Amino acid sequence: MREELKEKIAAQAKKIGLAVILVGDDPASQVYVRNKIKACEEVGIFSFAYRLPQDAKESELLELIASLNEDERVHGILVQLPLPKHIDTDRALKAILPEKDVDGFGAENLGLLAKGTPATVSCTPFGVMKLLEREGISVAGKRAVVLGRSNIVGKPMAMLLLNADATVTVCHSKTKMLKEICAEADILISAIGKANFVTEDMIKENAVVIDVGINRNENGKLCGDVHPSAANKASYLTPVPGGVGPMTITMLLWNTYYAAVRRENVISR
Repeated sequence: MREELKEKIAAQAKKIGLAVILVGDDPASQVYVRNKIKACEEVGIFSFAYRLPQDAKESELLELIASLNEDERVHGILVQLPLPKHIDTDRALKAILPEKDVDGFGAENLGLLAKGTPATVSCTPFGVMKLLEREGISVAGKRAVVLGRSNIVGKPMAMLLLNADATVTVCHSKTKMLKEICAEADILISAIGKANFVTEDMIKENAVVIDVGINRNENGKLCGDVHPSAANKASYLTPVPGGVGPMTITMLLWNTYYAAVRRENVISR
């Protein structure tokens, strides 16, 4: 997909720009930002990196977002989460123009998704749908179970599956008979952030299992939400690391490209 995108970007008359904002010194966030900037370079997107200190005022962040909203070189704005506790995340995300909200976290894009109207979709759920599409796995008429109800993954994931004609169940910490519900899923997507939580006995024979979790096990090793024993039953199983992670960044790049094309088309008309 990145190779395809690289060709499309090379054919554009104007440069495509993505602004990435990092507030604070969270080590994981620093790694994510570096990976995103590197991916931009790989496909030909020009990246603008802005780093604010841990104690930066919320007003400083909002002023930076406002200036980037006005910057014609910038087609997408990404605020790396989590933000320091003294900054209101919702307020920061709301400050980004919907047409530059390439993370798809803003209320307008989430609302359009809920309506089934074309929108900029949160990158991880978008990546999951592309994984299924590229593997030729149809979700129409299938029983899909999503573990997790976050605004970043769980809820938009459920809406995308519903829009693609799946029958969707969303599970969370208060769900009763969780194991039994999971075992009925043709497509099981876990995004709860609990290491090796989904075990073989929770999986239907030949189910498609998508592991969105990124955790550390008791030995400090990177792992997902799904126990490796799931491979005994699943017809498809995404690995951690790998799998969904690279797709999330890939879809950020695609969202930035789409934002640029939409804006240039509007300008040209």
